[in-house]
Amino acid sequence: MKRRAFISLLGGAAAATLPLAARAQQPDRMRRVGVLMPLAADDVEGQARLAAFLQGLQQLGWIDGSNVRIDTRWTAGDAERIRRDAAELLALAPDVILAAGGQIMTLLLQATRTVPIVFTQTPDPVGAGFVATLARPGGNATGFTQFEYGISAKWLELLKQIAPRVTRAAVLRDSTNPAGIGQFGAIQSVAPSFGVEVSPVNVHDASEIERDVTAFARRPNGGLIVLSNALAIVHRDLIIRLAARHRLPAVYTAGYFARGGGLISYGPDAIDPHRRAASYVDRILKGEKPADMPVQAPTKYELIINLKTAKTLGLTVPPSLLATANEVIE
Repeated sequence: MKRRAFISLLGGAAAATLPLAARAQQPDRMRRVGVLMPLAADDVEGQARLAAFLQGLQQLGWIDGSNVRIDTRWTAGDAERIRRDAAELLALAPDVILAAGGQIMTLLLQATRTVPIVFTQTPDPVGAGFVATLARPGGNATGFTQFEYGISAKWLELLKQIAPRVTRAAVLRDSTNPAGIGQFGAIQSVAPSFGVEVSPVNVHDASEIERDVTAFARRPNGGLIVLSNALAIVHRDLIIRLAARHRLPAVYTAGYFARGGGLISYGPDAIDPHRRAASYVDRILKGEKPADMPVQAPTKYELIINLKTAKTLGLTVPPSLLATANEVIE
């Protein structure tokens, strides 16, 4: 009896250890991350943002095709494509989605309130209803804000500094994006103190942008403020050409506009939050919940002045403004 009991005990122990050994030999489950980008697939800026995100993941041990699968969709600022691509990504059952921008967040949250989301380039996520508070988001989304609406006054101030004769400003915005409405409202509230009359120009497609900017330029002393939105980024070359053609001083919200020939830009680094977003995706993949992860603000702002464009427009940039610039393009 003792011998049979010993053999039974030994057999049971061996059977108990086999599943553990088998599990130890099997690779970890492949995780899945969806990425919704607001730009076109061939956009250099968009590729730089994605590369920064992937590099951040790699530094944290997540290698695309090895232990994580990255499914990327490029929406080119088109609302219908965003809806369709969001549905496609959700059908793949991702563990988390990176959502770049307020327009994408608005439409993505209409599709899911359960799949974890990390957002970037998103102004005022509290006002937009994406999170309950910055400190405790409380839902399925968290991430990195772009800027507060108050910064909009800075863009008007810069326009008057670099082009004092401006008394009219067209504000290019996406009227379907809550951020565009909020930013315009902030500019409108301070415009009288700068002696500037502001009017919105809604960005929908290239022909509309060209028509409305051309119409605005028919009267003298005009300038442009180009707000941050996916459509303005997609059509940035056109907007910069129109500003040059009609000799309109223009202020932009991101450095790639000034580096691409725009007059002056002021805003947060657009690449850095995508690199930082990798750490939030990593934490979610390891079990943390977006509801408990605080929304983070930008850590770096850039003032970039294109002197070549200023000279073409016949503008003399004040030395005090040049002294505060992070980058001056000769």
